[in-house]
Amino acid sequence: MIPKEARPGDDTAGLLFYLYGPGKRDEHADPHMVAAWDGTVPDPGRSDEFSLSDLALLLDAPVHALRGRRPPLHVFHVAVRNPPEDRRLTDEEWARVARELMHAAGIAPHAEDLGCRWAAVRHAEDHIHIVATRAREDGRQPDTSWSKLRMQEVARGFEVEFGLRRLTHADGTARRWAKTGETEKAVRRGLPEPVRETLQRAVREAAAAAVSDADFFGRLAAAGLRVKQRIAPDGNVTGYSAALPGDRDGGRRPVWFSGTGLAPDLSLPRVRERWSGPPVKTVAASADAWRAAAEKVRAAADQLGAGGLHQGAGDVAALGDLIVAAAVVSPHSVRSRMRKAAYEFERAARAPSARRMEGRARELYRESTQVLSRSMAAAGRNDTVAALGFLLALVTAVEASRCWHQAQEYRVQAEAAGRAGRLLHEAVEVTVGVNAAREYQPRPKRTAARKGTGPRAAAEPGTRPMAGVVEEAVPEHAREVLADPAWPALRSRLAAMEKAGDDPAEVLALVARRRELTSADSVAEVLTWRLDGWSRQRGATAAATGKAPSPTLPGGTGRTSGPGTTGAPEPTRRPPGDEQRRGPRRAR
Repeated sequence: MIPKEARPGDDTAGLLFYLYGPGKRDEHADPHMVAAWDGTVPDPGRSDEFSLSDLALLLDAPVHALRGRRPPLHVFHVAVRNPPEDRRLTDEEWARVARELMHAAGIAPHAEDLGCRWAAVRHAEDHIHIVATRAREDGRQPDTSWSKLRMQEVARGFEVEFGLRRLTHADGTARRWAKTGETEKAVRRGLPEPVRETLQRAVREAAAAAVSDADFFGRLAAAGLRVKQRIAPDGNVTGYSAALPGDRDGGRRPVWFSGTGLAPDLSLPRVRERWSGPPVKTVAASADAWRAAAEKVRAAADQLGAGGLHQGAGDVAALGDLIVAAAVVSPHSVRSRMRKAAYEFERAARAPSARRMEGRARELYRESTQVLSRSMAAAGRNDTVAALGFLLALVTAVEASRCWHQAQEYRVQAEAAGRAGRLLHEAVEVTVGVNAAREYQPRPKRTAARKGTGPRAAAEPGTRPMAGVVEEAVPEHAREVLADPAWPALRSRLAAMEKAGDDPAEVLALVARRRELTSADSVAEVLTWRLDGWSRQRGATAAATGKAPSPTLPGGTGRTSGPGTTGAPEPTRRPPGDEQRRGPRRAR
């Protein structure tokens, strides 16, 4: 739940007309009032006798009754929004939220009858707007000096009570979210994401792999970004700003974002901390890069946080850079999942404490980053067999970071590490399926028995009972799989595989044998991921040989354990923002 206090205004009626109107793009649906300072106030959206002008006059009445100078900006406006993955709250629940927020903000304390007047309007499923006037009915001014912080605390309480996604506390580690205008601008231009997010990712990837100032700025330029350095009178570079080619404001000037404006750890001093230690000169042959990096990551996982709180903060920061670099050079079959894991771990890489960029774990993570970014820049990207060992080591490292955050009681960072770990686990299982498909040698087709005779009677393509397939392929896990909520997704994959001409029992048995299943929280989900990798590789092979690829597999795993979790195979398109990183199409 995100309460966002807007800038003060002076036009109560104008704001109400907008909230009850169609919106900028007809996005407002069924505008109505869910709560107000007085329960007897009619709703202009549901009344023919009470207009929006009448409501504005009632709200402004204490302002006009003030003796002496009136506040020039008397309109207090708060928008309260839930993330898309949260359940839809009822009007009664939103009314409770509005009352508690107005109490916390100092607009209308519960114990006082002469507070400010306010009204909460709902014109969408996921948010409300609260409009108030900064004049109490007793003629005094409300104390809203700590309104933002207090409303955030109330929102955190409602997240627990209503079972919503628990968002971040104000610990100074949150990423810089795109503003409403930036999001609307991206929609108008047909971009897949706001420019701020594209720049965040590009700058983070450059910072993770760089070893000096010159290398960092060179990578930004190679990514197709416009870069402007801030130079002090003594000639030293003290900061930088980045812009995306073609992104301009109303005056046709480039829209610049400073490093600090992109993320707390992307300011130039924080970026320089990455290469503040001894120089790293670790280079391996592309064939050995994954193995060399995996060995270092396993060793670092045992050392994470061993040097104390501040050193642990530096360790998780270096681990975050490693995941970012690994996502850039990862095999194509899991690259989108790796990018999502890097996105989720970003918050875990910023511990809310001072960090010291030294120690053995940080050194090993940094060496692994350089091994991958420099040894595999041109080769080894699709070596999924070698990459599997590295991914398994990375899962161990992320779990170690999650345990360290829990020990420090950094709840938000621990949850972020948990989400990243799940995505990495998914990438591991997809890679298992890809490797199985690459080494698969189809057996000669078995002669089908006559219809209706024997247990292996022939069946029409796509009509074979998939429960029987599971019992044949993985008998030791069959009962668990068939009772799992992810079974429908697995069943749809097996049916699609049979229609594509493969024997589902043979394939399922093959991917199940590739790696143990006893430690899986959901065997059905793990098998689904492996079949996703199998089908992705088989489709790529068919496309390379000129044969028709297998049909797209339907459905998901049936689970919604966190953002970025996917059950269906993802389309093989370029990740958002890659098209910008190829550089501008026209001259600057």
